[in-house]
Amino acid sequence: MENNETQNSRRTFLKTSLLAGGGLMIHFSGLAKFALPHTDEGVPAVILSEINGYVKISADNIITLVCPNPEFGQNVMTSLPMMVAEELEVDWTKVVVEMGPHDSVKLGPQFTGGSNSMRMYWKPLREAGATARNMLMLAAAGSWNVPVEELTTKLGVIHHEKSGKKATYGDFAAKASGIPVPKGVKLKNVKDFTVVRNSQKNVEGAKLVSGKPLFGLDYQHEGMLIAMIQHPPAFGMKLKSFDASAALKMPGIKDVFRQELYGDGFEQGGFDVRTFNEILVVVGKTTWEVMNARKKLIVEWVPAGDVKDTMAGRGGKTEVVVPGELETTAVQHRKMLEYAKKPAQQLRKDGDPETAFKNAAEIIERTYNAPFLAHNCMEPMNFFAHVTDEKALLVGPLQAPGWTEPTLMKVLNLPADKIEIQMTRMGGGFGRRAYGHYLIEAALISRRAKAPVKLMYSREDDSTYGIYRPMYTATYRAALDSNKKLIAFHVKGGGIPEHAIHANRFPAGAVDNYLAEGWAIPSNITVGAFRAPRSNFNAAAEQSFLDELAEAMGKDPIDFRLELLQRAKENPVGKNNDYDADRYAGVLKLVREKSGWSGVKDPKYSRGVAAYFCHNSYAAHVVDLTLKDGEPYVERVFSAIDCGIVINPDAATNMVQGAVVDGIGNSLYGGLTHKNGVVEENNFHKYRIIRMHEAPKKVDVSFVRNDIDPTGLGEPPFPPVFGAVANALYKATGKRHYQQPFALPKTEPTSV
Repeated sequence: MENNETQNSRRTFLKTSLLAGGGLMIHFSGLAKFALPHTDEGVPAVILSEINGYVKISADNIITLVCPNPEFGQNVMTSLPMMVAEELEVDWTKVVVEMGPHDSVKLGPQFTGGSNSMRMYWKPLREAGATARNMLMLAAAGSWNVPVEELTTKLGVIHHEKSGKKATYGDFAAKASGIPVPKGVKLKNVKDFTVVRNSQKNVEGAKLVSGKPLFGLDYQHEGMLIAMIQHPPAFGMKLKSFDASAALKMPGIKDVFRQELYGDGFEQGGFDVRTFNEILVVVGKTTWEVMNARKKLIVEWVPAGDVKDTMAGRGGKTEVVVPGELETTAVQHRKMLEYAKKPAQQLRKDGDPETAFKNAAEIIERTYNAPFLAHNCMEPMNFFAHVTDEKALLVGPLQAPGWTEPTLMKVLNLPADKIEIQMTRMGGGFGRRAYGHYLIEAALISRRAKAPVKLMYSREDDSTYGIYRPMYTATYRAALDSNKKLIAFHVKGGGIPEHAIHANRFPAGAVDNYLAEGWAIPSNITVGAFRAPRSNFNAAAEQSFLDELAEAMGKDPIDFRLELLQRAKENPVGKNNDYDADRYAGVLKLVREKSGWSGVKDPKYSRGVAAYFCHNSYAAHVVDLTLKDGEPYVERVFSAIDCGIVINPDAATNMVQGAVVDGIGNSLYGGLTHKNGVVEENNFHKYRIIRMHEAPKKVDVSFVRNDIDPTGLGEPPFPPVFGAVANALYKATGKRHYQQPFALPKTEPTSV
């Protein structure tokens, strides 16, 4: 049994920052009353007693569990409450789940990103359920005058076998809410789980398929106006002047004005961006009217010049100079080739790689390139704001409310208790909605318009605004001796405006002589987290190179990786290796077995394999690729994942399958280019994404069974897909692929 020592009074809470490594965020109040909305059938809502921040129970034994983290399709609204339900001992089929509002005191950081939801909340949510159950039992024991040790619970009912008494949780909810928080609450042993590790249906599934209003775009408010932004047409430009006389004459238009986001010297937080700091805003009654009026604006844009930003959100305060150049992709490629020849920052060095390369019998060197990528969330960016001098209400899709709130406080000059952020379901995210600039924009527009406002982005607005996956390059070198033994490994990576190298990941720790270096080119093109940041490129390049290296050494690709991992396990080089060699090898062995890698080959398919560790989890894929009319098609995929305990198997499988499809699409087709600062792929007619008929017919997902605490899953399956596709393409065409996207024509040089 796990034991958690906690102690709280009725009016205090124990709070430890989850971002610093985990902790409990239970808020115990007195009898708090919550009114649920009327049901669809018009039945009045019931009154709920709050047992703690995550559990509310009615006298009729309606149990409502609160999901702390925003939902954008990864199914946290099901999986996170399952942890509470497991320890609370309730009937999952009778549980109601609701999305919690932003409340960092009661509900913790509420950050959906970094594949951290399960990992961060694993113990806190179980502790919340176990503590609530214990308080209910204490309330029953006091009422029945029996020892609490004689009580048992099952499916939301408390039993006392000796007296034959039983009662629902609802019978004691009000009394339980007044009991001091108990010490030493015990958690279940994983072998006793009945909810966790069993597939549960998406709690919002019926609402999704029936079109219920769940998303930010669905939100309505009395007197709400619509706002849209006209931002500069190119990165590196800014607003000089405008004439809105024609636009203001259009039907439904209320106002047109320029709005600055951050003043001079503003210290940006970790997820603050200002791609275009001064914007032109059109406010009107309806989206259609605003869109039409925006076309009537006469605007003069001028070069922005270099801009100095103060960044204060991560690792202290730094001054960053953003160049004012109007960037073009072809020029960016040439710049990267030039930078790659220059000395770079040393990130890690083991042994004497210089001497090993000097004495090598053979050196294999390859360079890999990848373009900017756009998130292309199916729900364009939007947010509702109603800001007055006294308070602010904001409603919409947001991944990181806790990171955005401090910026809101500064720009609105309001304290936290006067700002309410309600989170809707997100129609896509994976990093794009971690950057809350659109929320800040909505808030400032509402304050200026003196009205409730919903800010809407069109698809073109979203595609051309920024927050892209950076543009990357990396050169890999391997030194072999006369026996074709690997004696040195070198990776030198760069990018615009950052590099993708994770210096302490595999194969670091498996090679005696190892060198990792990185460099970056400043840019005014705004970038940010994109599903498995940096890893999505690093894995693609590394796993492609390892495959080519295995071939040069005359080894099977999986056997070669397992040999390196065996070395890293038995006699690791260095002390800062990020990965567990056993778990890494485990997913390779599992995918080898499940795919029949070592058996009779099916001549229909060209097979590729790749594996990677990131976000605390391990993933391996074998893809089976065919050529249809000369075009690549991935028909089957076998995936093996080690993410610790799998909370909700069906949802986890869906997550992996989605990552596979996403990875195939981005590797074959994804790419964003610029010409004189202008985004050339401003909508789906130019930005190629995977089509329904191009998705694999089969994605077979297997999980390593263990009792390790849950780790990441939203991001880890994504990066190795790129390498597996590239390796299968080589088998199909006899040509190695060094530049993404693999299925589109290449027009730029790919190596020095």
